[in-house]
Amino acid sequence: MESKTTSQALAVKQGNKQPRWLPLNNAAPRDGEDEGGLNLSQVAAVLRRRIPIVLGVTTVVSSAALLKAVTSEPIYQSTFEILTKPVTAESQVISSVPQTLSNREQQQPAPEKTLDETKLKLLKSPTLLEPIAQKLKPKYPDLTYDVLSNSLVVAQVPNSEVLRVSFQDSNRTKVREVLTLVSQAYLNYSLEERLAAARQGMKFVDQQIPRLQQRVETVQDQLQTFRQRYNLIDPDLTSKQLAEQTATIAQQRLETDVKLDEALALNRDLRQQLTQKNEPASSALRENTRYQNLLNQLLEVEAQMAKTSSVFQEKAPQIQLLRSQLENLQPLLEREGGRSQGDVESQVRGLKARQAILIQTEELLKQQVKQLSARSRQYTDIQQELKIGTDNLNQFLTKREALRIDAGQQTAPWQILTPTTNPKLASAGIKQTGALGVLLGLLMGVGTALLLEKLSNVLHTPEEVKDTANLPMLGVIPFNAELAETEKRSLALDVPRQEFTNLMRQMRQKLNAPKSESSYLYDSSPFSEAFRSLYTNIRLLNPDTRIRSLAISSPSPGEGKSTVALYLAQAAAALGQRVLLVDTDLRCPQLHVRLQLPNLHGLSDVVSSEVKCEHAVQQSPGEPNLFILTVGQVPPDPTRLLSSKKMQTLMQQFEEMYDLVIYDVPPLLGLADAKLVATNTNGIVLVVGLDKTKSAALRQALEGFKVSSVFTLGVVANDMKNS
Repeated sequence: MESKTTSQALAVKQGNKQPRWLPLNNAAPRDGEDEGGLNLSQVAAVLRRRIPIVLGVTTVVSSAALLKAVTSEPIYQSTFEILTKPVTAESQVISSVPQTLSNREQQQPAPEKTLDETKLKLLKSPTLLEPIAQKLKPKYPDLTYDVLSNSLVVAQVPNSEVLRVSFQDSNRTKVREVLTLVSQAYLNYSLEERLAAARQGMKFVDQQIPRLQQRVETVQDQLQTFRQRYNLIDPDLTSKQLAEQTATIAQQRLETDVKLDEALALNRDLRQQLTQKNEPASSALRENTRYQNLLNQLLEVEAQMAKTSSVFQEKAPQIQLLRSQLENLQPLLEREGGRSQGDVESQVRGLKARQAILIQTEELLKQQVKQLSARSRQYTDIQQELKIGTDNLNQFLTKREALRIDAGQQTAPWQILTPTTNPKLASAGIKQTGALGVLLGLLMGVGTALLLEKLSNVLHTPEEVKDTANLPMLGVIPFNAELAETEKRSLALDVPRQEFTNLMRQMRQKLNAPKSESSYLYDSSPFSEAFRSLYTNIRLLNPDTRIRSLAISSPSPGEGKSTVALYLAQAAAALGQRVLLVDTDLRCPQLHVRLQLPNLHGLSDVVSSEVKCEHAVQQSPGEPNLFILTVGQVPPDPTRLLSSKKMQTLMQQFEEMYDLVIYDVPPLLGLADAKLVATNTNGIVLVVGLDKTKSAALRQALEGFKVSSVFTLGVVANDMKNS
């Protein structure tokens, strides 16, 4: 599944250029991601690593438990159960009477918890327990209220109305006597509580009944006085009549307002027309026949005058005659318009007078409605108050009779369900305490181990690496004790120079041992097989496009990236691939030291000077398909050298000359060198050292790839010690 996901990367060919891999989403589905739950295999691995802590905590806790069991004295415990709401013949009779306490309790829905915390505290209060302590004081001087309250446990049985009471002490006789007195005290308390409630209720009812009777009589007098004063038989009917009259007046006022607006608009139009001759005729003038006749005559004279003026001169008799007619018609027309305007103004004055009368009538009706509303509300309040007072009086009278029945009850409401049991040992025996101590210590040890594992934040298994990185797991490299010891001693510089040279020579011989047809022996060790599997997985990531170059890096130093790069190159060369191993760790080069190769000329010399590539590349003497390019002279600015154009061109040439190019790049955190090199390759492989790398460091390294075009092929778990 992982190879299938990674093979979805695209290879784009441009002209004769080598295929370039485009970065895609590297997320691979996690095994068992949908299953959820606890990963038992990971928990088991954590417990194996933290077994000393688990054993230590278990030993301490179990020892403390055994010590306590041996030194403590035996404690005895006894218990009795009491039913808080029994159904007796007396209670059935009383509950059948309405308004009694028993009847009301049956009618009310049962609460989820019949005995609340207040009632439980009351059962352990000094009121109930202090008399018991005083009664037993002569026989048991050390028994006080505080001792009795602390040793007495009162609890409700879940989903029931049963109360369980227990008491613990080192004296068996004392335990039984205390519980006997407590059970009797609880029965007396229940009966006294019921009778006290009935007596208090009767006292309260007797005090309230005279007041309620007086109140009812007072309200009845108020109602009679109100009816006589305002002569109101039915306020609702009177209110309905006033509402109808108000609606009628409002409708008439609305019609008058409409007519008045029309008359005012007509008056404005008429005045405007009489003032400006060219305005269109208003409706009042159009309906005035005399005005229209005069207007038509005036228009005819003006037309004749216009026609004659085109033939005769201004002083001609014909023109003078027409002008005299025009001057005579004009005053007549103005007088007729003024008369029409007077008629309209008279209509406006009449409508305004009607409007004022309607407004006055409407205001009068509103005042009557307001007065009736206040009186009706007062009438309703009196009626409601009378009804409430009467109902309350009847209820109190009924309640008084019911409480008298309750007060005659003599049987205790509570009942002993389970008598006091014989005192038994409450504390566990030595064997049981020891077993519980071992179990508790084991649980605490496991919890401590898991907590420490969580706080350490170190990756221990390939599954943890895969879950953290969310990338394909390309390979798991087993731990090589001999190789680790060699590197440890060499890095610690506690080996003489001659011995160090011999150790490196042995490494080199193992890597570059001559393989003739007659002397070749296939190395089937898990360590070698792991690198063959790693190369195969990388090769099968994308069957359509070959991986020609890749970078090997790690989040932090010391995780084995150089070792993985070296043995991966050997595995690929052994399978017939022309492999070039390039040491691009210009800050802390390792390959020439591990392989004891000369480092006179290397990558830095090829990039920064005129040294040719074929002079710097060295062929492995034992593997003809393996070529190595060391660092050479360490440059002052490695980042500038790795980001140069010549470095990019050189990397393209390497892909054309070799089947596979492997770059040993510096660690990712804190340096940009690895990204500069990996950008020009088909991808990068992350080496994660088990029991070394923290998950936060791995996540931080992967976060750096989100802003770059580096494609992550997958991860390699290194130094798997239990494989």
